[in-house]
Amino acid sequence: MNRVHRKYLPMSSPHLRHLAGALLLCCAGFAQAQFVWIGPNGNRVYSDQPPPPGTPASKILKAPGRPAPAQEAPESAAAQEADAPAKPKPGATLAEREADYRKRTKAREETDAKAQAEAKRMAARAEHCEGVRKNARLYQSGIRIADIGPDGQRRFLSEAERAAAAERNAQQLGECR
Repeated sequence: MNRVHRKYLPMSSPHLRHLAGALLLCCAGFAQAQFVWIGPNGNRVYSDQPPPPGTPASKILKAPGRPAPAQEAPESAAAQEADAPAKPKPGATLAEREADYRKRTKAREETDAKAQAEAKRMAARAEHCEGVRKNARLYQSGIRIADIGPDGQRRFLSEAERAAAAERNAQQLGECR
């Protein structure tokens, strides 16, 4: 007597999942951001709210009723060449594309090597300048300064030697600023 006809049962689980998936796909279009602009820190901002009132029109990339620009214009052609990797020619052979790739890789490695060398040079300069500042504090402190002479014996600097050393140190310190 508790017999229920199948036509009165709710939809089965697979049908319900398919219907829910279709509903989600239909509603996904409404969830897209309507505004796109370049924020103050240089990042793209996607939002369904309009950009802040101080945002210049040139920084707003997409707004409702306004088509998105085809491509952002870089500051200059040189900036575009530096930022964008070289694209292969449409009719280039595999060997030409490989040569272009090797050239780009070599240029990137050279740039990285120069950056590392510059970083090492700056670190060495910072260390040198810190040593010069330390010596300046030592000469200004008024304490006795000992030195090792050519014979290997410890001796204390006279006031004249101390003043000459402080003057040389001041010249080096001037280069560090």
